Amino acid sequence: QVQLVESGGGLVQPGGSLRLSCAASGFTFSRYGMRWYRQAPGKERELVGFITSAGTTDYTDSVKGRFTISRDNAKSTVYLQMNSLKPEDTAVYLCNTILISGRTPYNYWGQGTQVTVSS
Repeated sequence: QVQLVESGGGLVQPGGSLRLSCAASGFTFSRYGMRWYRQAPGKERELVGFITSAGTTDYTDSVKGRFTISRDNAKSTVYLQMNSLKPEDTAVYLCNTILISGRTPYNYWGQGTQVTVSS
């Protein structure tokens, strides 16, 4: 059974930092790319960034230079390091992976972790 469990969210002041974790189980983690999304109230879910199985990363423009995605294959965990946080980063952050069975892709999501940036 595939599971993705996020942790590390909380309340932080503008300019602060948080590190989110997403612990994966139920599949061969090292073989798959991982994504971080976020969803703010009343807004569409937004792709924050991704990391490939090879460790290549990319980010949406609004977080480039501030957020870093990394992975630890030994721990089956992907991280989102968030620095210089802004109020507009406030959202529920979710990790995601797409697994292929045969020719069919299956989307898996964690439950999300709330990040609130406020003074």
